[in-house]
Amino acid sequence: MRYVSTREQTQTVTFATALLRGLAPDGGLYVPQDFPAVNPGAWEKSTDFGAMATNVLTPWLGDEIPEAELNSILKSALNFPVPLVRVGNAWVLELFHGPTLSFKDFGARSMARLMNRFVDGEPLTILVATSGDTGSAVADGFSGLPNLRVAVLYPKGQVSSIQERQLIVRREGVRAFAVDGTFDDCQAMVKTLLVSPGQLRLSAANSINVGRLLPQMLYYYWAFASGGWKAADVCVPCGNLGNLTAGVLAHLCGLPVRGFIAAHNANDGYPRYLAGEQDAFGESIRTLSNAMDVGRPSNFERLRFMLSDDRMRQLIRGSSWSDGQTLNSIRRVYEETGYIADPHTAVGLAAARDAPDPVIVLATAHPAKFPDTIQRALGSAPEEASGLTSLYAMPVRVQSIEANPYILRSELENWD
Repeated sequence: MRYVSTREQTQTVTFATALLRGLAPDGGLYVPQDFPAVNPGAWEKSTDFGAMATNVLTPWLGDEIPEAELNSILKSALNFPVPLVRVGNAWVLELFHGPTLSFKDFGARSMARLMNRFVDGEPLTILVATSGDTGSAVADGFSGLPNLRVAVLYPKGQVSSIQERQLIVRREGVRAFAVDGTFDDCQAMVKTLLVSPGQLRLSAANSINVGRLLPQMLYYYWAFASGGWKAADVCVPCGNLGNLTAGVLAHLCGLPVRGFIAAHNANDGYPRYLAGEQDAFGESIRTLSNAMDVGRPSNFERLRFMLSDDRMRQLIRGSSWSDGQTLNSIRRVYEETGYIADPHTAVGLAAARDAPDPVIVLATAHPAKFPDTIQRALGSAPEEASGLTSLYAMPVRVQSIEANPYILRSELENWD
């Protein structure tokens, strides 16, 4: 398996190189040069997530990591349940049972162990911009690993109070920066430093890193195996389009997805592009589903590389939902089924309401991470999740910073 940049496709690299670089030297994103066929026998009858993960990723990684070692890495990283539950007309795949209660645990924990396997020499600093859950998943997944350290950037005042607490809890080898700006500003800082690192050895843990996307393919296969379906639609709550891109990768390797529903909040540039607009992206807008507040999604570049515009519009249909509609979706789903959905999953359930059966909705975060929004929708807060309340007894470390990549670089060069 070789990887190329979305911008300059003549130079190929190994997975290890793509993983440790994060961003290609020309500023492009790494994509596979070819898409390996994943035999249905690797996943169709799976009852063990770790074994299935090894079977699915061996065609991708087997020429760089021995199968037994890959199995050990994936079983260690993905050691939590992934239930598929019926909610109204949809099948909800709950991806929030990992240690930080969001789907980002799949990519972050796997990538941390893969990076730790390949890195050597001077310490590698991992940059991660987050609009909600990515940062805490990366901080938790990477903390304490030798020769790796993490800088988490998040937009000050634009994540939930619980999400912020998860980000700023003091962890070994992790620093959190509250940026005076938006998520797009944080993402731009990361991209600038990856191209101009100065004396630092840098990589990225956002979904700009292909090492995040490959593990995220796995739960798509698991959903189909759990449901026993030969074909199904998949509804993906979308922000930076990494989760959707992972699903498209699985589809291009043979997973029988009939079509994808890209469910967005008011940050609706991608749905408008799918509807025919060419210049649809703009500045991000704050919403209740804050992890999806992305105005210029990085992975759009990957999607356009992998799919022609016509093919993308045939395979993916988009929709967008206001905060009021999101609250209504939380309320309606609870009244009809008793299920409490976080605001991101609620957007997905709203978008999937008229989809043909079977339709799989990816549930991206635990509702307990959004008590204020759930209280607003239902009149009472969700039951607290174990692990969240203990955060408030732990010491924190956070630094406010301007949205300036060179100020950040100076801080990282003087890491203490």
